[in-house]
Amino acid sequence: MKGLIRIRCVAVFIVAGLVSGCAIPFFGGYGENHQSREEFTHYAEEVFRLQNHMSSEVMILINDGSPKYDALLQAEQKMRQVCADLNEYVSRDIDGLSSSYFLSRRVEKSVIACEQAARAVKQLVQP
Repeated sequence: MKGLIRIRCVAVFIVAGLVSGCAIPFFGGYGENHQSREEFTHYAEEVFRLQNHMSSEVMILINDGSPKYDALLQAEQKMRQVCADLNEYVSRDIDGLSSSYFLSRRVEKSVIACEQAARAVKQLVQP
């Protein structure tokens, strides 16, 4: 009987930790690079800034009639799709809203792909 109670207590602790996001470091860290929470937060902020800057650059180039118009639009559209979870997370944070555990996990899983998509746009933007 005591063993069953201990197992239930441990299970409740693990589920509560997963839901709150506190247990993630016990399972290898945050994101695909298994970073600390602080490192991952800094990395995600940098990726957000990069993709936001690239979106602004694309708008400027498209309005100026860039010869790379089609390629820029396609790369920027892909970047928007790949970075959608990160943008939603940041938008919710700015509005003072909480984000679900599942959104946080999607951000963790997609931030590297978001950075890669933003760097692909950056290559098209640079002269």
